[in-house]
Amino acid sequence: MGKQPVAIVFPGQGIQRPGMGKDFYEQSKAGRMVYEEASDALGWDVAAICNGEGERLRLTEFAQPCILTTEVAMFRELCDRHGPMGDYFGGHSLGEYAALTVAGALPLSLAVRTVYSRGRLMQGACPQGLGGMMAVLGDNLPVERFEEALSGLAVDVANVNSPGQVVLSGHSAAMDAARERLLPLGGGASWRFVPLDVSAPFHSRFMNPALDGFRQVLLENADAMNPARAGGTTSNFTGGFHEESREALVSALAGQFNSPVKWLANMRALAATGARVIEVGPGRPLRAFFKSLEIPCESITSLSQVRGFQK
Repeated sequence: MGKQPVAIVFPGQGIQRPGMGKDFYEQSKAGRMVYEEASDALGWDVAAICNGEGERLRLTEFAQPCILTTEVAMFRELCDRHGPMGDYFGGHSLGEYAALTVAGALPLSLAVRTVYSRGRLMQGACPQGLGGMMAVLGDNLPVERFEEALSGLAVDVANVNSPGQVVLSGHSAAMDAARERLLPLGGGASWRFVPLDVSAPFHSRFMNPALDGFRQVLLENADAMNPARAGGTTSNFTGGFHEESREALVSALAGQFNSPVKWLANMRALAATGARVIEVGPGRPLRAFFKSLEIPCESITSLSQVRGFQK
């Protein structure tokens, strides 16, 4: 019997916190090199923002490259200590860029510049205060019926995270109406509706005003991509694994910008490989999603956990 393959997965925006990655920056040579490379590419000190107490880490344009850098730094230290690993990769929203980076499909310098632009464009796509997001929590949510129920409302399905969690995205003023329309689908089941602390309606049609600008960012940097290394990484846009062509990679990343994150499909694609699943990042939100499918998922969130890791 061959050795079990390994799938490395990365969470997305929302896990940022002051001090994230500080142990990797201060105590890991491999980690520090990642922060320095990212800072050189961006022209500002990524570690200083990660470790600072200011407001910039709350801003999407700074949060995205800071999270990506931290996740790549953690992964590089993991490999530095325990040897190369990762037969398959996946990431939730922003985390998909970290996955493509460690897979070798995107150079780190390109990845951090791309998500910096992505963050600015996402933030500017919808007027401040107009948009919001809300999680719907319940058992076996009938997501296939959500679109029809929400028809005519300024609300879209943004994330299908697990059988028990779907995230809505759209105009804040329409969220109460969305809740009233969806409740009857539960047949009396106890569903919870939880507003999310976000600054814009991500992964929805309300990102459309910035889509052309983001596609242009991807096209201008397409020559630096290595799509032949993308085939083992899942695509939030398609739900399956990326195709190994530059055109398909650009199309999938552009599609992810204003379309639902098909994370449930991504988890099932990774599970079908039989891989051992390891979540790497300053938070561990993905573990619960895998658990909902009865798929074990280990989480690495600190340098001490990297040191104690058993390959």
